[in-house]
Amino acid sequence: MSPSLSILVIDDNRIRASIIEQGLRDAGHDTVIVIDEMEGLVRKITEIEPDVIVIDLENPNRDQLEHMFQVTRAVQRPIAMFVDKSESGSIEAAVDAGVSAYVVDGLKKERVKPILDMAISRFRAYSRLNQELREARTELAERKTIDRAKGILMKSKGVSEEEAYRLLRKTAMNQSRKIIEVAQGLILAAGLLED
Repeated sequence: MSPSLSILVIDDNRIRASIIEQGLRDAGHDTVIVIDEMEGLVRKITEIEPDVIVIDLENPNRDQLEHMFQVTRAVQRPIAMFVDKSESGSIEAAVDAGVSAYVVDGLKKERVKPILDMAISRFRAYSRLNQELREARTELAERKTIDRAKGILMKSKGVSEEEAYRLLRKTAMNQSRKIIEVAQGLILAAGLLED
């Protein structure tokens, strides 16, 4: 992990925030910003644009946790959250909200850096998986569209599936377009003709 990271610490308790800040500075991080006011957090985070966020909640109630979870859903950053006590279901809710590391009763200066490293690693792994999932869904949707277009060509021209695909590919090459674009256009045109 690069020490040049910009790290935002969110904590309304200045003493606890100083423990986290000192742990980060001891680990070589120079850019540590502390926010102790909870109002307008998403706006502040957007303005600061930190690389990583550390949230410390001493004894959070359900409303405070839900507010923090709303904040973490809104910002796509590695997030480490420290809490003193946790109710059942809070860890799962934290993970669902995008918190990369949720630490109960573990606020010690020397633990901040390893927990931060883990939060960053988990965030990167989660982001990669999400990207792969989006790509797979897009590819599946494109395949379905192309298959539908092939079906239209097979029915209207009386050709095989292979020949229908060749027609789509040839049209795409001749028009300098992607096959998916040609397929979408064909489906749209076929829909207009049916109406």
